[in-house]
Amino acid sequence: MRESLKNPPRLARDTLRITPLGGHGNIGRNMSSFEINGELLFIDCGVLFPSEEHPGVDLILPGLHLVEDRLDQVRALVLTHGHEDHIGAVPYLLRRRSDIPVLGSRLTLALVREKLREHRIRDVDLRVVAEGDRLTIGEFDLEFLSVNHSIPDGLAVVMRTRGGSVLHTGDFKMDQLPLDGRLTDLRGFARLGEEGLDLFMPDSTNAETPGFTTHERDIQPAMERVFAEAKQKLIVTCFASHVHRVQQVMDAAVRHGRKVVYVGRSMQRNMSVARELGYLHVPENTLIDLKQIENYRDDEVVIISTGSQGEPLSALSRISNHEHPVITAGPGDVVLLASSLIPGNENSVYRVINGLSRNGVTVVHKGNAMVHVSGHASAGELLYCYNLLKPRNVLPVHGEVRHLIANAQLAVATGVPADRALAVEDGAVIDLANGRARLVGQLDCGYIFVDGLTEGEIGDTELTDRKILGEEGFISVVAVVNFHANTLVSGPDIHARGFADDDQVFDDIRPELVQVIEKALADGVEDTFQLQQLVRRTIGRWVNNNFRRRPMILPIVVAS
Repeated sequence: MRESLKNPPRLARDTLRITPLGGHGNIGRNMSSFEINGELLFIDCGVLFPSEEHPGVDLILPGLHLVEDRLDQVRALVLTHGHEDHIGAVPYLLRRRSDIPVLGSRLTLALVREKLREHRIRDVDLRVVAEGDRLTIGEFDLEFLSVNHSIPDGLAVVMRTRGGSVLHTGDFKMDQLPLDGRLTDLRGFARLGEEGLDLFMPDSTNAETPGFTTHERDIQPAMERVFAEAKQKLIVTCFASHVHRVQQVMDAAVRHGRKVVYVGRSMQRNMSVARELGYLHVPENTLIDLKQIENYRDDEVVIISTGSQGEPLSALSRISNHEHPVITAGPGDVVLLASSLIPGNENSVYRVINGLSRNGVTVVHKGNAMVHVSGHASAGELLYCYNLLKPRNVLPVHGEVRHLIANAQLAVATGVPADRALAVEDGAVIDLANGRARLVGQLDCGYIFVDGLTEGEIGDTELTDRKILGEEGFISVVAVVNFHANTLVSGPDIHARGFADDDQVFDDIRPELVQVIEKALADGVEDTFQLQQLVRRTIGRWVNNNFRRRPMILPIVVAS
């Protein structure tokens, strides 16, 4: 899949160039760039949440550095739906150029508006579009089709250009019994097939899953059993944007006489927006504030919480660690994880499940009950779309490498030529012209890390240092020398963190360090840097031989 890095040729006139800036090779930071005749258009701008391989990192952005010097040519940013992996990086893009028009559905832009408010970004150009709308922005003729997903108001984007036509599905599935009655527009897909589609860019998340994705409403019996059998506290966790799931929990709470309380800032914010816009129906006298929870018995309340992916600072993680200021969970309580695992989050989620189980909590999750269905099309649905659309070329989006390859193989099985089913990773450059898509280059689309208020200044060296500190520990060695007298004045003082409980373990190496430093001084060494390197090598070799560890070593030699 990954070609050797090469710069793409100069873009020919009336050729559409597509460059994935994220979402091709991982689940997250979805963003694609489209360029033709000197104009650019972006679809989606999301974040990737860090794994254990990225200690201290808050968010990972798409490859904005690849387009940073050309933002004046961007005609619009189009958003397919309101999930964080599709909209979370919008503030970081608008910080670079605040007047880029942002197009999306009503709910999507409402969530974006709240996000921009948190980042104190104002006076932005947000333009609401809906299914059936068609408009032209510069070189791009855009049409929007409804798609069904695990958040309301999802849109697929049809792009017609001089270089060819493109259908980008965003995240979608083909639930024929959706909770909100909003179907994926298969009639629109069929019309595109009749018209002739040059490039299809479909969601790949479930490309390895056979058959069709289960209906959302099919989880209702399992959820009903959980409510019926819960005799004490009941906590339900789901994605903070999963309006449909929250509605199901809300309705079940009413049937079982329980009040509902939101826990988690993102949950409160998103559900407030969804309620204001009419996407979430909250029956009267159902919702209470967290401060009121102490006025009700445990069996009179259901808590809807964030933390379905085991995020360390989420409400559920804090509850499992006895760190939440209000809510506890113990024997007889029930936690329902109404969500699926995002690849890479398995360890974090199981850590929370184990913590809750250790506390005596009954944990119900997708692994032991039918309490969640995916929001993404499975292989059967993708095959249906390929046969309906008959695309000339395919560029799978949104998935790990295995998902992209599986999706491309489905396309080939329906008749798409193998050399026109392009399973490529972030930074690939694809040119579309005369009905043919070709891979013409590969750019380095590395990660941009966000750590607190720092963006993009954390590199591989810093991450490596953090991993060493977290896994191997830290040793400092301080010595004072007198170069005039060629003597060791004091030290070496050795201290450690995350390596050993007692600094006395270094008693064996201290005499050797003294001998090494004094010998170097006697040999005429008058450079503190040389002495520091000598100390580092000596104690590093001793630690490796005796403990098989490679901690970070900080030697400090001071000349008096």
